[in-house]
Amino acid sequence: MEQYSETIEIRKGEDFDQTALKQYLEVVIEGIPTGPLEVKQFPTGVSNLTYLIRCGDWEAVMRRPPSGPLPPKAHDMKRESEFLQRLYPAYQLVPKPYIYCEDKSIIGVPFYVMERKKGIVLNDQFPQGVKVTKELCETISNEVVDALAQLHQVDYKKVELSGFGHPDGFLERQVYGWIKRYERSKTDEVPYFEQLANWFVHHIPKSPDATIIHNDYKLNNMLLSKDLTQIEAVLDWEIATIADPLFDLAGALGYWMEEDDPETLTNSLPTVTTMPGFIKRSEFIHRYSLKTGRDIPSLHYYLAFTYFKLAVVLQQIFYRWKMGQTSDERFSEFDVRVKNLMIHAYEVSQKQTI
Repeated sequence: MEQYSETIEIRKGEDFDQTALKQYLEVVIEGIPTGPLEVKQFPTGVSNLTYLIRCGDWEAVMRRPPSGPLPPKAHDMKRESEFLQRLYPAYQLVPKPYIYCEDKSIIGVPFYVMERKKGIVLNDQFPQGVKVTKELCETISNEVVDALAQLHQVDYKKVELSGFGHPDGFLERQVYGWIKRYERSKTDEVPYFEQLANWFVHHIPKSPDATIIHNDYKLNNMLLSKDLTQIEAVLDWEIATIADPLFDLAGALGYWMEEDDPETLTNSLPTVTTMPGFIKRSEFIHRYSLKTGRDIPSLHYYLAFTYFKLAVVLQQIFYRWKMGQTSDERFSEFDVRVKNLMIHAYEVSQKQTI
């Protein structure tokens, strides 16, 4: 099975000069066979674009920014590839980067090429033919928790990643930054935005010691082994940084749906974790605490902000679709998800514990 489940033909408007790419790769990477590239696109993901590139027996993965105007400092290919280069020796669940290219004359945008890790991605359903048991779902759950705990225990100073983040004031910058992002991409009135923005600003908690954080840690950003019992790779490191590990933990929990969660939430963030056998969010927190040796406080602020942030991400994408900057019809109904997530963020913010 291909990475991201399966590849597709390149979507309209997301192709590039494949001949120019092949000529460039022949110069900078040894051992590439002669002949044209075969290029397919990985269909999931709504941020950077990812492609499988093959030539004979040689294959790799290319990452590039999306088309159209982009938010400031977003989609930084150089930073992402350098981050992986330094993290790889200590955390080999990341793909190994091969080359970074900032020369826009090649394909029109900066890009990087990395090792192709193979595996299965779980989105909102299991692959056909898989016997889904409670034991399998629990095993997958534990793998997800353990890989996050392992990441948060990597010494970022030893792997020379100190310069890749500014942990002091991280949460404050996140709060003000995401509020501004929403305001810049606003299209319709959304319930509770003003109340949430005010509450987040006035209740920022004190962060624990900083760690490496993935910053978009979720099940469908991973490749699982053929039998689904091990994580082969953790993908999509474009916004990884050095910051508050509880922010990363809550981010993972935000995507971790439970069977009895409201449909407005599970429909907005569809995933297999609603199936019997997947651990509850409370069990996720408990196992993480045991694996890291950290006491975990109430995460209601962090989790409410996670849902708020997810709403803003979808709003930015919906804005791009509404402005005609992307023709991907997957994004045409994201406004409904935005409203549902904003409402749920408000409901979580009113709780005292998570």
